[in-house]
Amino acid sequence: MRILAVCGSGLGTSFMVEMNINQVLTELGVTDVEVSHSDLSSATPDSADVFFLAKDIAEGGESLGEVIVLDSIIDMDELRAKVTAVVRDKGLI
Repeated sequence: MRILAVCGSGLGTSFMVEMNINQVLTELGVTDVEVSHSDLSSATPDSADVFFLAKDIAEGGESLGEVIVLDSIIDMDELRAKVTAVVRDKGLI
């Protein structure tokens, strides 16, 4: 499975979310997930299976496919809950 963290510029925010997703996956013991980051304009539906976006750019990512909207990019509890739900839904835990 591939997860793509997306932000407006593809630099700091998406990279931070990528690192935090990897941390949550490690905590959960999930290993078969590739996580990367990108800017919104470069993301395409075939870039990943699931896309994590901040709510301020969520509307721009509606055409990507399965989009998980983060109300707060720094809330680890929210991210942990949403990543856990995704990997559970995909049968990885």
